[in-house]
Order: sequence, then C-alpha cells, then structure tokens
Amino acid sequence: MIDNEVLKAIRERRSIRRFKPDQIKDEELKTVLEAGTWAPTGMGKQDPWIVALQDKEQKSRVAEINAEIMGVKSDPYYNAPTIVFVFAPSDCYNYIKDGSLVLENMMLAAHSIGLASCWINREDGVFKTEYGKSLLKKWGLTDENLVGIGALSLGYPASHPHTVKPRKADYYRIIK
Repeated sequence: MIDNEVLKAIRERRSIRRFKPDQIKDEELKTVLEAGTWAPTGMGKQDPWIVALQDKEQKSRVAEINAEIMGVKSDPYYNAPTIVFVFAPSDCYNYIKDGSLVLENMMLAAHSIGLASCWINREDGVFKTEYGKSLLKKWGLTDENLVGIGALSLGYPASHPHTVKPRKADYYRIIK
C-alpha cells in the first residue's frame, strides 16, 4: 500500500475523550481552524461557519444543554479546554455534508500537530434553544437557517486508546 504522512494521520487519528486542562496555544487553534476552511464545499460556496469557544461560562452552559438533550449529567465535551462548533445554513443543498467535511479536516489537522479531538453531536438541538440562539447572535451569526452540524472537543490528550479495532474484511469492494 502507498504510504505518506496524510495516510498515516488518517490511520492513526482516534477520538480522544480525556483532555489535559491546559488551554491549547493560539497558533495551534488557528492551524486547526484554517484546516477546516480548506474542506471541500458544494460548488465551492464555503457555506459553513466555524466558532472556537474557550469562554468557560459559555462552555459550561452549552455543555449543560447538550447533556440535558443527551439525558446525562456528565460533560458531553469531556471537559476539553476548547470546543469548536461548525454551523451551516439548512437552505443550502449540501449543508450537512459540507459541515461534516470541515469537521473531519479539523480532526486530522489536530491529530497531525499533537492535539486530541472528539466529534460531538446534538449541536442542532443545542442551538435551537433560546440560549443557543442568543449565542449565535452574540457571535455574529445571524442567518436564521444556521444549523449546528457538530462540534469538536479539542485539547491536549490526557490518554490514548490502547487498542484499535481492526477494519472489517469486506469494508470496500472494487467492481471492474
């Protein structure tokens, strides 16, 4: 099999759910966010929006809402020092796909520079709440069609998975 740094990062990246409390460096954060901007989007429209949240009060309230939607008491963002949200307007045909590609680019970029990440769901519900809507407005995102596609818990890893599930034998097919 052909091998290079990109393929190695794809194989080695894992969802990390334990983070050190230290905040990541601004340069690292900007690197991850910039990688998200290079994700392909339908017709090159660049419809998604990315918001990195480090404010403790806002993070705490968003985590409470997400936990309530999930039906748990624990922090769905695993106490990560940074949460990165991706939004896209639902009136754009590819909004879920485009936002998902942004998230994947950022996860790979984070891994490649030594940061840990984990994709988090339920942002669509979080940002339908009055508090979520007020945050969008506060953050300058005023398009009423914006939907939370997903989020990344982002930070320095406190642990790594010890095992990796093998890929299933019939995962892909080649038809000639």
